[in-house]
Amino acid sequence: MSESAPIVDAVARTVPSSTYAAKLMDFVHHCLVSVGLAENQTLDNIVYLVVVLVVAFGVGWLIQKGVVWLLRKAVAMRHTDVGKELLQMHTISRCCRIIPPLLILGMAPFAFGHSHATLVAVERITGIYALITFGIGLSAVFDFIFNHYNVHRNTRHLPMQGLLNVAKGILWIIIVIIGVSIAVDKSPAILLTGLGAFAAALMLIFKDSILGFVAGIQMSQNDMLHVGDWIVVPGTPANGTVLDVTLTAVKVQNWDNTYVTVPPYTLVSTSFQNYRGMKESGARRIDQLLNIDIPTVQKLTTEMADGIVAKYPILKDFVSGLRSQGKIAEYNGGLTPVNGTIETNLGLYRAYICLYLLANDNIAKDQQILINLKQATNYSMPLQVYCFTATTDWDKYEAIQSSLLEHLTTVAPDFGLGIYTAGSETVELAKSAS
Repeated sequence: MSESAPIVDAVARTVPSSTYAAKLMDFVHHCLVSVGLAENQTLDNIVYLVVVLVVAFGVGWLIQKGVVWLLRKAVAMRHTDVGKELLQMHTISRCCRIIPPLLILGMAPFAFGHSHATLVAVERITGIYALITFGIGLSAVFDFIFNHYNVHRNTRHLPMQGLLNVAKGILWIIIVIIGVSIAVDKSPAILLTGLGAFAAALMLIFKDSILGFVAGIQMSQNDMLHVGDWIVVPGTPANGTVLDVTLTAVKVQNWDNTYVTVPPYTLVSTSFQNYRGMKESGARRIDQLLNIDIPTVQKLTTEMADGIVAKYPILKDFVSGLRSQGKIAEYNGGLTPVNGTIETNLGLYRAYICLYLLANDNIAKDQQILINLKQATNYSMPLQVYCFTATTDWDKYEAIQSSLLEHLTTVAPDFGLGIYTAGSETVELAKSAS
């Protein structure tokens, strides 16, 4: 007996078809007798095998349709999500493909003797076919489990596709090894022993898959990446939303609707920027510089302060509060920490920006609001406006930021301040030369 025969025999024994096979064999024999071909044993066996194939595939088709019909009825009555997913992913249909080869293995031995060479060939071919259909069915079950978990349980949107690919890859490697063992009539253990000599070659062939698998585990363990995250990978054109994460590639859709694929191990071995935290916070940062023309910064007189307050009443409490304290230094009192002074027009402008942001509904009040001066250059004093919008929507964010910068630029002259540009530098140089 061959070394791989127990595998085929084990599959054949799963179908208790001896009674039905004997009746079918008798039916074929009587049909051949009726047409005068009873003495032709070879033709008898061929006809029986053809009938077995027709019966096997017919029964498999009927069982598949029957199970699917019953499942549809159950879903229509109870409206279960599991049933709907089973139907949508054709899981039952793919699992039922294993029925025909099992029936063939169970009924084919009645056409030939157990030592018949044709029977051995039929059993090997059918055994390999049964393994393939088993792999298809189990892969369908893996797909269903992954989809169900990803839809209903994966609330953190972890990249699970890589784990699914690994499970299916291991399954098909095992099926290929067993299939080859059946085809060459060798034990799977012997083949596995021989594969050890090709381990180095296999490592090179599956290098990307192995690295991707390890990277996928690290990303899931450290919660580094979710499907739907906006990421930026330095050194690559990737700047957009993650669509899919597999063993060999992270697929990113850029904002210009182009697609970029990045190896998963690149994200683990180097740094990348993930904007998920920004989306989860519900706020997006504005960090802009207004370059104040230094010659326009001047000491603030009482008349200047009163004129500005008349135009912008929002500053009334701030100015009167500092005056009542008899101070010209930074204002630290009141209900809101306003960054500004009444010593210079720039200090009052800083206070106005703070109060304007605090009164703006589009600015997040639970986030940092900071108006501060940077180190002066030869021609300007950089004024940093640091705050967060109350939305992360790109269109709204850009609109809020643009509106804010437009407003701050247009009100600066009311404080006696000028916004520095390259043209103003040219004007100052021209005045100095004259």
